[in-house]
Amino acid sequence: QVQLVESGGGLVQAGGSLRLSCAASGSIFSANAMGWYRQVPGKQRELVATVSTGGSTNYADAVKGRFTISRDNAKNTVTLQMNSLKLEDTAVYYCNKVLTTIREILRAYWGQGTQVTVSS
Repeated sequence: QVQLVESGGGLVQAGGSLRLSCAASGSIFSANAMGWYRQVPGKQRELVATVSTGGSTNYADAVKGRFTISRDNAKNTVTLQMNSLKLEDTAVYYCNKVLTTIREILRAYWGQGTQVTVSS
């Protein structure tokens, strides 16, 4: 059964921190690089951080140095530690395997996401 369950979002002041968690089914998690995406209304869902099966990470320029992605292969979980949050980080955050095309993103199964709201 395909499952993606994101949690940990909330309301935080600018400069604060949040830690997001994602529980994924093995069919998605195993043997796949995983990523965190975010989406604001009216905009395309964007990939902000990825972690390979071996733990190598990559980040979008907008979050580099502030966000840290990690995975626990034994628990099929992915986390995103977000520090020094900015107003522009406000979005719904989703996790999924790494998807490289808009078509893949539009056709993929997604969880419910978790809302992150950064206030001034």
